[in-house]
Amino acid sequence: MEERFIFLLIHCYFIALGVILGGSIIGAIGYLVTGDPPLTAVSNVAKRLRIWAIVAAIGGSFDAISNLERGIFEGSTIDIVKQGLLMLTAMAGVQTSLLIIEWFTQQEID
Repeated sequence: MEERFIFLLIHCYFIALGVILGGSIIGAIGYLVTGDPPLTAVSNVAKRLRIWAIVAAIGGSFDAISNLERGIFEGSTIDIVKQGLLMLTAMAGVQTSLLIIEWFTQQEID
């Protein structure tokens, strides 16, 4: 059974949000164990995870590319619009999580 597209957008947003928040907080544990400052590590890890959170949220890069290819070569513009909305939603989840991390660490993330 296929999910409705609006549910897919909501899932995409929260997957990207969770990848950044969870990955950066869990990743900072390694910095804490080695004696490095963990709050700085949270910001650095979050900055490095941005693109991976988007890829994870849209379900992998090959599916997105095949959907874009189908939209371009087969004339299905709805697939292009859907993929664009999924990417925008994933980017919104990433930006929200970076904002939460900036509030938490009181450091600006580039």
